[in-house]
Amino acid sequence: MIRITIVALLIAISGAVFSQAKDKASRPTDKKSSAKRDQAADDLAAIRAESQAFVAAFNKKDAKAVAALWTEDGEYLDDAGRTFAGRQAIEKGYADFFAAHGKAKIDLRVMIDSLRLLGPNAAIEEGRAVVEPAPQGSPGVSKYTVFHTKVDGKWLMASVRDTWVESPSAYQNIADLEWLIGEWSAEEHGAKHESVCRWVGNKSFVERKHTVAYPDQTTSSGVQIIGFNPQRGHVQSWDFTTDGGHAVGAWTPHENGWRAEVVGMLGDGTPTRAINVLTRIDDNAYVWQSIQRTAGDVALPDSDEIVIKRQPPR
Repeated sequence: MIRITIVALLIAISGAVFSQAKDKASRPTDKKSSAKRDQAADDLAAIRAESQAFVAAFNKKDAKAVAALWTEDGEYLDDAGRTFAGRQAIEKGYADFFAAHGKAKIDLRVMIDSLRLLGPNAAIEEGRAVVEPAPQGSPGVSKYTVFHTKVDGKWLMASVRDTWVESPSAYQNIADLEWLIGEWSAEEHGAKHESVCRWVGNKSFVERKHTVAYPDQTTSSGVQIIGFNPQRGHVQSWDFTTDGGHAVGAWTPHENGWRAEVVGMLGDGTPTRAINVLTRIDDNAYVWQSIQRTAGDVALPDSDEIVIKRQPPR
């Protein structure tokens, strides 16, 4: 019994010594693994920071700063299928893009869907980019793939590919209103009219915010949403004003524009009717007039024709 106990004790001691030796042997490996994980985390953070630097340079329209995020011999394939090889070509491509979009602020949002390291000096990133205001044409999102490489300790883009993917939308039903997108103003009898039209709902609707400043320093404003009514089969508008008034308009096309038969009520409940006529002069001007107007049982005179002009981007 004593012999067995001594043997068991020797085995236990040997096991403890072996365990300690194993722990000591594994510590360097653990440190190496920890250091490797830390380095990977630092690399991924650096690549994400590079993506934010791209957004910042893009929004400043700094083509040189954008191109500097590529390797010297980097490549960019845009969603139109054009290839730009080398920093100089990439810089010129972005400079041309920024020049074509005037002074309007372009809000680029980047959503990273996947980012993984392929090795100590290589990584691949996949995601989506959204530009505001939305480009002309069918709505969608730009999907991208980026191959990153580490050069002299700094992560740079070696190859970028953009692909335009259309998304579900009712855009095709109101595509004729594309030209309305932008800022507009007019002046009539001392009253200044200003409006801003933009796409909302993935380009399924146009939102028009409008304000009128009168000579007596009073103002009125409202919001109009224009979309397609699939039940009725026509373009329709919904109007809301700050006094609580609201109206619905049924739009039908006419030569160079639209006619909207509008039925609604004022903020005090008085019913209203009118036909609003919008006639396009060109891409930068249109004429607006409201005719056959009534408020309650009272017929109102037709409004004057107002020429509304596009304002240059700010």
